Amino acid sequence: MRNINENTITQAVVESMRDSGNARLRTVMNSLVHHLHAFAREVKLTEDEWFHAIRFLTEVGHITDDKRQEFILLSDTLGLSMLVTAQNNKKPPECTEATVFGPFFVDGAPEYKNGDDISNGASGEPCFVSGRVLGLDGLPISAAKIDVWQSDDEGFYDVQRPPEPNSAPEHQARGRLRSAADGSFNFRSILAVAYPIPHDGPVGRMLEALGRHPWRPAHLHFMIEAPGYETLVTHVFRDGDKYLDSDAVFGVRSSLIADWVRHDAGVAPDGTQMHNAFYTLQYDFVLNPAAN
Repeated sequence: MRNINENTITQAVVESMRDSGNARLRTVMNSLVHHLHAFAREVKLTEDEWFHAIRFLTEVGHITDDKRQEFILLSDTLGLSMLVTAQNNKKPPECTEATVFGPFFVDGAPEYKNGDDISNGASGEPCFVSGRVLGLDGLPISAAKIDVWQSDDEGFYDVQRPPEPNSAPEHQARGRLRSAADGSFNFRSILAVAYPIPHDGPVGRMLEALGRHPWRPAHLHFMIEAPGYETLVTHVFRDGDKYLDSDAVFGVRSSLIADWVRHDAGVAPDGTQMHNAFYTLQYDFVLNPAAN
């Protein structure tokens, strides 16, 4: 491997990996090397630009912790997350489309019963959400595990807020429930609002340099799991949001846009007497059968 030059370096790197016992890893890394080297040649990457790239990725790593995932934000804003999601979630058109997972999911969210208020004190106008979980055949799926999470009306998820002094972090606007025997589910939460992704770090500076905004249209996150079906990770987006056509992470799908209906003060779907205006959202999810 002596006297390697710009014309022979790519093949030399590929050859260095030929003894890997992991065929899939070898395939991925060979392709990565080819594309990275082709990119550097195409743009005639300078040493200064390369150092800037290394510094940028280092900063992305430094700001990432158990509450903030800057690498996911980077992947999201470059469209890579949605590309990977799309190519790995090809389904019949009747099924609910998948979209990006995002960086704010929390494993082990509190369990709720249908009808409960999952907002747990999160600020926002009240909203009552209902729907069904169905199979491709239109039959209800009972006991489907439904994770839901969203931001508050200031655009923050619970994990973005520091805990109160001398208290443990508290989950808000986040929870897990199960579909009923007829596939139905319902819960109370708060109105979804548009919010900016965290943009006080390197990804935010990248967006600013590119003339892009950091905003996401209003949405609710859902992850639905049921035996015999593919897990669905998706959002439901609020119709009329001004960022639907410029989502910073490219996650919007027309089939995932729904109406949040405003109601004047009165009786809510769960029978509660509401003294102020409230909203309702109804949306059904159709899961794809798992491959045998």
